[in-house]
Amino acid sequence: MMLPFTASAAAEHNWKMVTTWPKNFPGLGTGANNLADLIGKMSNGRIQVKVYGANELVGALEVFDAVSRGTAEMGHGAGYYWKGKVPAGQFFAAVPFGLTAQEMNGWIYSGGGLALWEEAYEPFGIIPMPAGNTGVQMGGWFNKEINSLDDLKGLKMRIPGLGGEVLKRAGGTPVLLPGGEIFQALQSGSIDATEWVGPYNDMAFGLHKAAKFYYYPGWHEPGTTLEALINKKAFDKLPADLQAIVLAATKVANAEMLAEYTARNNAALETLVNKHKVQLKSYPPEVLAQLKALADEVVAEEAKGDAMSKKVYDSYIAFREQATNWHEVSEQAMLNARNPQ
Repeated sequence: MMLPFTASAAAEHNWKMVTTWPKNFPGLGTGANNLADLIGKMSNGRIQVKVYGANELVGALEVFDAVSRGTAEMGHGAGYYWKGKVPAGQFFAAVPFGLTAQEMNGWIYSGGGLALWEEAYEPFGIIPMPAGNTGVQMGGWFNKEINSLDDLKGLKMRIPGLGGEVLKRAGGTPVLLPGGEIFQALQSGSIDATEWVGPYNDMAFGLHKAAKFYYYPGWHEPGTTLEALINKKAFDKLPADLQAIVLAATKVANAEMLAEYTARNNAALETLVNKHKVQLKSYPPEVLAQLKALADEVVAEEAKGDAMSKKVYDSYIAFREQATNWHEVSEQAMLNARNPQ
């Protein structure tokens, strides 16, 4: 999206944005760039935001702390990366068998989710906002077929957040790695399997060169929300018009990233299958059913860990129920009619 503007002689506010993504990485890294660009153009140059990729200023998993401390005025990442600091944050990234991208936007913007998110991050001096969504992700890369739940036992898999806890319950070992370290870990055998995002991003990392079976659907991340982290002290120093611009820019970036993934994923998938001979596999229905049963247990137990997580969980589950009921007669019914089996 190009917005013409005339830059001021000198910016009134020079901000830094640290990210969990490799610099300029398609979709995720460029989504952070897009947010910074939008803020600059919408403010007519009054705010200039310089973007730092993972490990340029701070480590990929140090973004939350950097924004909290004020080392950077903004960050771009996902809430499950800092679950050790704010467990409730996982619900605003991805919940196994949870809300899709459209449903996440409904919950956050119009269903009370954003107020809870702000409450969860307030003790850290951070204002969170949705700033991108990948849509439904892929289920992951494996070097063996997954025919039963037993095939996940003993498996070391790169998978974050609540999805990782479900894998652990199934007998696997979840490993948390930033994106830039995944290919080497998979190729060297230090992990047996990995999930990342979807065809558009997975092909960019060359994951098809290290594993041959590509599973779907991404039960663990049905609508992954990326977040903008805004240092509250820096935000409070802005005049009201610039505050509104920063928040509005996150909404534009949120919509544009989802559009990009929707537009790019299928072409990348066709390239992986037809050119690189990747074996596309669906999880067996019985495996998905067993994973869902485990996920329901794990998510409910996670909610009992602290009062904030319980508040978020109650709101999330209530919204999922109403969204499911509505989509049975709207989105799902229409897709079934359009794509009869």
